[in-house]
Amino acid sequence: MISRNTLIPEYSLVQKYNVPAPRYTSYPTAVEFEEVSNPEELITTYNRGSQRPLSLYFHIPFCFSLCWYCGCTKIITKDQDRGDRYLDDLEREMDLLLRRWSHASSEVVQIHFGGGTPTFLRPDQILRLGEAISSRFTLSGSGVEYSVEVDPRHCDRERAEALAQIGCNRASLGVQDTNPEVQEAIHRIQPFEQTAEATHHLRAAGIHDINFDLIYGLPRQTLDTFDKTLEDVLTLEPNRLAIYSYAHLPNLMPSQRLLNESEFPSPEMKLAMISGAVGKLQTRGMYFIGMDHFAREDDSLYKALQDGSLQRNFQGYSTFAETDMFALGMSGISQLDELYYQNSKDLGSYYQAIDNGELPIVKKLPLTRDDRIRRDLIMRIMCRQPLSWDDFSQTWEIDSESYFRRELAELEPFVGDGLLKLDQRGLTVSETGRFFLRNMAMVFDARLRLKGEPVPFSKAV
Repeated sequence: MISRNTLIPEYSLVQKYNVPAPRYTSYPTAVEFEEVSNPEELITTYNRGSQRPLSLYFHIPFCFSLCWYCGCTKIITKDQDRGDRYLDDLEREMDLLLRRWSHASSEVVQIHFGGGTPTFLRPDQILRLGEAISSRFTLSGSGVEYSVEVDPRHCDRERAEALAQIGCNRASLGVQDTNPEVQEAIHRIQPFEQTAEATHHLRAAGIHDINFDLIYGLPRQTLDTFDKTLEDVLTLEPNRLAIYSYAHLPNLMPSQRLLNESEFPSPEMKLAMISGAVGKLQTRGMYFIGMDHFAREDDSLYKALQDGSLQRNFQGYSTFAETDMFALGMSGISQLDELYYQNSKDLGSYYQAIDNGELPIVKKLPLTRDDRIRRDLIMRIMCRQPLSWDDFSQTWEIDSESYFRRELAELEPFVGDGLLKLDQRGLTVSETGRFFLRNMAMVFDARLRLKGEPVPFSKAV
């Protein structure tokens, strides 16, 4: 008999709501983007200035080897000298950005390095990137959340010290699973000793806030092996955990075709894995933030949930609300109040644009007023509870219950299933309902409704 934590929904509910759904790191979602024919015209149209602080994202696309489950934009190579050419153009992109966008000199409160593998860079390259950022942008005097995604297989003492020297204060380590057989099945051999050693190097260098990323639903995983993975990483006392449900989309992510589908755990087994994880983490002082994130009560993510400043952007949950995010590097997605835009996913095209003195923008999504209203409501559902109709109506100068009459009627099944409380005052998601945030948000997705066709998203649960 599989024991299930009381917060975990019954399997029948999972079957009911386990449909393809966006992750809503943004609304509208990235599938709505359209091609850009003239980046300069786009900038001119939306370059209205802003007093909002900035979040900067830097995409480092290189990886030493291919992990078969991965869907990130990446380039597999062992030639670290390629990092020098890439940094050349990142610096030139920063200069182009500062010249083009009038508010790019606003105060920076958040910086994140993602990938690919940011620790593909050598220590001298990390120092160079840090200097390029600090010499060009105005960093907040009250402190910057400066985070980096780390591959523990490539994080020695020198890299950790270089990251700390440029100001990094949070590291997110990709673990996925600590079982050797699972690691073999996904083509990511990473003995737990490497993860422990990288964690030690980071903390010794002064980077004390540590996150671990895990995935459940991988080939060869069992209840026992995943429980052991949790026990392993908890010995390292993480500040946060992200426990993602594996999304098998081989048509979109060709490397996933290398996985043996006969070795995947069943949907019921996956539910038991996350059930056991939630139960275990509750007893270890890790609070369920929502969807797939957990944090200690002294962590800024938990505090942001409590004070209402929690938000989501293209990197997932964030502690900073009301910021503009500029994403630099190939494939980066920038997120401004009325506009999203994306850089080229092709490295050659990215380099060519920079050589031509142009920002490498290839896709855009201008936001209508309705988009912005729905984005705010969806983000409040995903991040902040409860939702007050009076407050929302005053913010947008609308009658919320009239504006969303159709959507509120469609929420009734969630109310009937005990996942949501809905009344004249507002909307409150139950603890169990936090597993179905994507489904609830999808009700308010007007663009998805208009498509009327299957969407290329992972399952909601």
